[in-house]
Amino acid sequence: MLDWNLLGGFLLILTRLGLALSFVPMPGFKSSLDIARITLIVALSAVMTPALAKTVAIPAEPAAFVRVMAGEMLYGLAVGVLVALLCELLTFAMQAFAMQAGYSYASSIDPNSEADSGMLLVFALLCSNILFFVFGGHRLVIRAFARSLEVWPAGGGAARLAWADIVTHFGSSILELALRLALPVAGILLLAEIALGVVSRLQAQLQLLSIAFPVKMLGTLATLAALVPVMVAVYQRAFTRFGVALERMLAN
Repeated sequence: MLDWNLLGGFLLILTRLGLALSFVPMPGFKSSLDIARITLIVALSAVMTPALAKTVAIPAEPAAFVRVMAGEMLYGLAVGVLVALLCELLTFAMQAFAMQAGYSYASSIDPNSEADSGMLLVFALLCSNILFFVFGGHRLVIRAFARSLEVWPAGGGAARLAWADIVTHFGSSILELALRLALPVAGILLLAEIALGVVSRLQAQLQLLSIAFPVKMLGTLATLAALVPVMVAVYQRAFTRFGVALERMLAN
C-alpha cells in the first residue's frame, strides 16, 4: 500500500525545491527541453525525500494539503528571489552607466530570456552566472534546502513573515553594492563629459561629437578592466551576505 506520508512529503519537497530552481542561473536551463528540467527537479526532490522527518504527519485533507503546499511555495519563492537578486548584482551596476557609456546601441542575445539586451548587461549576466558556480552557490542552495527539511520539515511548518524582511534587506544591500561598483565608471564618464565640454567651449570650431562616443566607450572599457578584481571582491561580499540570508531564513 502506498505510504501517503512518503508521497505527500515528496510532493511538498518537489514544490519547495522546484520553485527555487527556476531562479538558479543554470546555463541553458531556460531554453532546454521541459523533460530535462522536470527530470532534474524530480531527481533532486527524490534524493532529499529520505531526509523528511518521520514524525511529521502530512495532512491528507485536500484543503489542508493545499494550505501546506502554499507555505512550501513561499519558502521556495523566497530562496529563489535571493538567488535572482544575487545574480543581478553586476547587471544592476552595468545598467547604471550603460547608456551614458554609449553601449546601449550595441545589443546581444540574453541567454536567459533570449531577447535583445545591451552588450554590457549580457556580459554582466554571464559573469554573474560564472561567479555563482565558482563560489559554490549551487551547493549552498542545495545544502540550505537539505537543512530546511530538518529545521522546518515538509508539512510541519508555516510561512514566516520574517522571510519578506530578509529578502527586502538583502535586496537593498545588493542595490547598495551595485551602486558602489558603478560609481568609479560613472566618475570617469563624468570627467570625460566635463573635459569634452571644456575643450568644445574653448575651441567652438572643433567637432567633438564624433569622438565623444569612442572616448567614453574606451574609458569605460579601461575602467572595467581595472575593476575586475574589485568586481570579484564585491561579488564575494554579496555572496557572503547571501549565505547569511539563507541562515537567517532557517533560523526564523
